[in-house]
Amino acid sequence: MPFPQERLRRTRQSESWRRLVRETRITPDALIYPLFVVPGRGVRHAVESMPGIFQLSVDEAVKEAKSAAASGVRAVLLFAAPARKDARASDALDPKGLAAQAISAIKESMSDLIVWADVCLCGATDHGHCGHIDAAGRIENDSSVETLAEVALNYARAGADAVAPSDMMDGRVAAIRARLDREGHTRTPIVSYAAKYASAFYGPFREAAESAPAFGDRRSYQMDPANAREALREVVADVAEGADLVIVKPAGPYLDIIRQVRDTVRVPVVAYQVSGEFSLIKAASERGWIDERAAALETLTGMARAGADLIITYFAPQVAAWLRT
Repeated sequence: MPFPQERLRRTRQSESWRRLVRETRITPDALIYPLFVVPGRGVRHAVESMPGIFQLSVDEAVKEAKSAAASGVRAVLLFAAPARKDARASDALDPKGLAAQAISAIKESMSDLIVWADVCLCGATDHGHCGHIDAAGRIENDSSVETLAEVALNYARAGADAVAPSDMMDGRVAAIRARLDREGHTRTPIVSYAAKYASAFYGPFREAAESAPAFGDRRSYQMDPANAREALREVVADVAEGADLVIVKPAGPYLDIIRQVRDTVRVPVVAYQVSGEFSLIKAASERGWIDERAAALETLTGMARAGADLIITYFAPQVAAWLRT
């Protein structure tokens, strides 16, 4: 109907009306909170480039997980930065390694909290790359996949509710699924970083996870930011190999990818609002340039509107608390 019969502002005239007709809604149930675990006890070391985020010893990670759960967050994503780093990623393979300890401790403390374990080699290798390195300094895909499957099995045995391979090696989802199933972990879902781009927005994370590569970069295995069709090929391949959920990372610069992935597959789609996205909002807010709460909620709403079913975000406990008010 033409104006004046159709007046779209009628349902925008008050906050009550706006809330009533809102199309996209963020809930704490859809948020996953990343945690960074380091060796020691009583360690709560501030990550300088990520205000409000800390490197945590296992005991402090348990406390942080409890606090997040109390705010309404139902899942955490665990990253480990062990002191022991070598070419084999031995700590990630160790049943008594740092990640395995943290998984077990959190699950023993809060059985209802969902724990996703990031599966990669970068945090436990001395070279900081996501796979094994050959004599020429190249990433060895197939041997890396074998190790990643063993790491995933180690984390599943420790009690992880899901394993999340973030390495971007070809064929790793199928290898992990086969390894888990052979060992009786048929109920453990795989949350695949299916479309992970070689992004400029990862910088603060590398401080928190102590995972910066010692040489070169990760462009030979992470995706070119210019490519969209390739992302769909990655996602479709991972789902065919057994991925139960798929992640698009980063989120904000890739809303178009989230939308295309949502339209392509039937599994849940996860958006990862990465460290650089978080830190940009924090830095601008600290300078009084933007409203932190409004900006955080707007960006998360954009991700959900684009098609994300779940969102990994460092804002998770804050947002959960905001949504209660």
